[in-house]
Amino acid sequence: LCSCQNYECCEWLRCCGGGEPRPRTVWLGHPEKRDQRYPRNVINNQKYNFFTFLPGVLFNQFKYFFNLYFLLLACSQFVPEMRLGALYTYWVPLGFVLAVTVIREAVEEIRCYVRDKEVNSQVYSRLTARGTVKVKSSNIQVGDLIIVEKNQRVPADMIFLRTSEKNGSCFLRTDQLDGETDWKLRLPVACTQRLPTAADLLQIRSYVYAEEPNIDIHNFVGTFTREDSDPPISESLSIENTLWAGTVVASGTVVGVVLYTGRELRSVMNTSNPRSKIGLFDLEVNCLTKILFGALVVVSLVMVALQHFAGRWYLQIIRFLLLFSNIIPISLRVNLDMGKIVYSWVIRRDSKVPGTVVRSSTIPEQLGRISYLLTDKTGTLTQNEMVFKRLHLGTVAYGLDSMDEVQSHIFSIYTQQSQDPPAQKGPTLTTKVRRTMSSRVHEAVKAIALCHNVTPVYESNGVTDQAEAEKQYEDSCRVYQASSPDEVALVQWTESVGLTLVGRDQSSMQLRTPGDQILNFTILQIFPFTYESKRMGIIVRDESTGEITFYMKGADVVMAGIVQYNDWLEEECGNMAREGLRVLVVAKKSLAEEQYQDFEARYVQAKLSVHDRSLKVATVIESLEMEMELLCLTGVEDQLQADVRPTLETLRNAGIKVWMLTGDKLETATCTAKNAHLVTRNQDIHVFRLVTNRGEAHLELNAFRRKHDCALVISGDSLEVCLKYYEYEFMELACQCPAVVCCRCAPTQKAQIVRLLQERTGKLTCAVGDGGNDVSMIQESDCGVGVEGKVISWFFFPQRHSFKMVTHKELCAVFSSVFYFASVPLYQGFLIIGYSTIYTMFPVFSLVLDKDVKSEVAMLYPELYKDLLKGRPLSYKTFLIWVLISIYQGSTIMYGALLLFESEFVHIVAISFTSLILTELLMVALTIQTWHWLMTVAELLSLACYIASLVFLHEFIDVYFIATLSFLWKVSVITLVSCLPLYVLKYLRRRFSPPSYSKLTS
Repeated sequence: LCSCQNYECCEWLRCCGGGEPRPRTVWLGHPEKRDQRYPRNVINNQKYNFFTFLPGVLFNQFKYFFNLYFLLLACSQFVPEMRLGALYTYWVPLGFVLAVTVIREAVEEIRCYVRDKEVNSQVYSRLTARGTVKVKSSNIQVGDLIIVEKNQRVPADMIFLRTSEKNGSCFLRTDQLDGETDWKLRLPVACTQRLPTAADLLQIRSYVYAEEPNIDIHNFVGTFTREDSDPPISESLSIENTLWAGTVVASGTVVGVVLYTGRELRSVMNTSNPRSKIGLFDLEVNCLTKILFGALVVVSLVMVALQHFAGRWYLQIIRFLLLFSNIIPISLRVNLDMGKIVYSWVIRRDSKVPGTVVRSSTIPEQLGRISYLLTDKTGTLTQNEMVFKRLHLGTVAYGLDSMDEVQSHIFSIYTQQSQDPPAQKGPTLTTKVRRTMSSRVHEAVKAIALCHNVTPVYESNGVTDQAEAEKQYEDSCRVYQASSPDEVALVQWTESVGLTLVGRDQSSMQLRTPGDQILNFTILQIFPFTYESKRMGIIVRDESTGEITFYMKGADVVMAGIVQYNDWLEEECGNMAREGLRVLVVAKKSLAEEQYQDFEARYVQAKLSVHDRSLKVATVIESLEMEMELLCLTGVEDQLQADVRPTLETLRNAGIKVWMLTGDKLETATCTAKNAHLVTRNQDIHVFRLVTNRGEAHLELNAFRRKHDCALVISGDSLEVCLKYYEYEFMELACQCPAVVCCRCAPTQKAQIVRLLQERTGKLTCAVGDGGNDVSMIQESDCGVGVEGKVISWFFFPQRHSFKMVTHKELCAVFSSVFYFASVPLYQGFLIIGYSTIYTMFPVFSLVLDKDVKSEVAMLYPELYKDLLKGRPLSYKTFLIWVLISIYQGSTIMYGALLLFESEFVHIVAISFTSLILTELLMVALTIQTWHWLMTVAELLSLACYIASLVFLHEFIDVYFIATLSFLWKVSVITLVSCLPLYVLKYLRRRFSPPSYSKLTS
């Protein structure tokens, strides 16, 4: 996969694809007529291939000092002068650790390979001179004519040539590409759509001239040329004519010509390289390992200095380094890896988070150190389902509980019409000085039913023929398709109150009344919604009356200056917005025939302009947008996922800042942020206005700097300008905000924001998303969460690790084995291996089950999470305390043994080793906060293993000696002296300076 920066993509294409990416000429149906080499259409999300897997995994392991140290240590034992024991005592633990790592990486790579193979093996139909043939996605080439069925994924970036839809267009679902649930309308090339059959595409001589591959998924520049017509036909191509890979055809069957494949796909170029993640805990351990190594070198020099650097002192230094090597225990690495595997298993088995799959078992502890959570909106915070909530007419408002009143008003209007004489038909003909409430409601509902871009589609349900269903307008077969879920929600609502959209094509629209009467309207003009205009309009002619009406709906900020003066619009829009509703203002204007004809002439003339076309067109439309009659306000709400509000409240209390990064529109994103309580009621929102250059960005940043405790809402375009000129200043201000919303965000921008947060704050980030456009963000974050389906459960996982205990037990072993400053190990062979494994590993490892507080209490008091963010369990202070404890206990065991057993000095190994084992088991018990039955089993099992193994350790320990009463009471005294003071200190500390969580458990 390509890197997520455009210039990096170009560099990669240059080195791997044979030169600079450049524009191309693609002949329809003739992939052999190519002017350059194109990559294979293969999706590859793996980190390694067959040849780079083992070197790559080993490099990622040994690039950290922690692992490199153990490798050098094991290799040193091949030198006879440096050997301190059997080779297996060094190579077996290291081999075990490497084997676990390689197997884990191999399993994850195989899973990734299987997923990629599934995508690459999907079968499509290709048009050829011999007819239609089946082809795998991975075998599709530039120039192929590919047929894509409804609900099928588009396999490559293509130009849309033909559709089976009667209206000559199709809808695409693009949520996996840009995160938007709005269906996108796509138009085929007019020249090829007019051909009688799809097979005729191979009979014409035509080609597409396309721009070079780039990451922009919202724009495209190209031309279509047919050479064999007289004169040659040439059509301009834009984003409306494209079918990008990763999108799904939502209507009809389409035919397209392939332009880009493989790594040149827009979706691939917007995806960053998968990387190997290492947890903050591992980095902290790596740092402490370097400190321990430094201490090891110092101690070794001191030992040699006490011998006055006699003889081959340099060799003695190395031997002391090897003798003290257990100060950095390899069992620590074993415990860390096994602990992470246990945490991953617990997450998978958690009944409160059903269906969770742990993709990476190397970073589960990261969930306990998150400072910033970056989430997608669509499908993550919301369910992708818009619901109509409010109709406001100024003097009266209708909510969900009063929609039956609206229905009765509509019913009464059309019942009255059917009883009136023919000359009186149509409510618009009945002119009254004072309009009744029913007519006001009817006008509002009719405006909502007509002012949109929704198309009803009739599908066969297995019983009814599709054509027959469309003819009869069967409700059970009708599905609404639109480029915006809000519009579908509005049309579904008008259907629920009695006015149903039953038919539409490019020039007409049909509505059905409660009395099953069909109202026909001719569509004269449509002015689609744009990000700049923030409104859409439509001019229709009522076929029954001949009246021409201009309907418009849009955001209140623009509609306030268009509608006639009123005293309630601003106040009610604010009230509805505070409830988290997306507010649309609906207005209308009746046009005389002459007025419309004059407008049409000016509008057509403006559209033919070569220079400043968009400005001239907007000026002509604005000439109509004056003194429009305000009909109503509508409020729709994007349904939130279950428990999103309490979850965001919990995150806020836990000290985690939430940023919402979405590809959706600014208004929708802002409403969702309010509705989900991402922005609290007492917080202001600063909407960062659109900036295009350095000066505008500077002024807007200064305005933003004057705000305090204010949430930020910014668009992707403005964000790009700010990061280009004022990256440091912008990130500094944004990080101070309680919440940030970035809308119209491209996938690359999401990953860039995550990367900047990591660099500027040094804090851990977690990214949550559900679509293909979120992959880059998830991969870039320290901990990524992918959501499947429409339900997300949020979870914390407290960090619990046994690093302190592992380091402590190894330091105790080292300091208790220092024997008269001689570079000879006191505990040799199996003793040191057994100490690090079967004698003490199970109790130390069982600490992964330890809990400061119950999970219910942790969720009830999320403020406890802030303690984890401070990283105190592994701070330098905590680490130093455990080093001092180790020195004290190691010295106590060694010199206690020398003091009490002077006459049995030959049994010093048995004396000190037994005390060491007992001390370690007691220290584990001292550390435990909440006992688990497995902890007790681990303690007893370890003690039993030691006692049982004495039979086989006769070369190191005299079994008859340790069975004497004198041995037992003296070992007990040494163990008590090493442990009892620490128990007393722990009691005093918990009595006079208890930790915050202990107050909740008492």
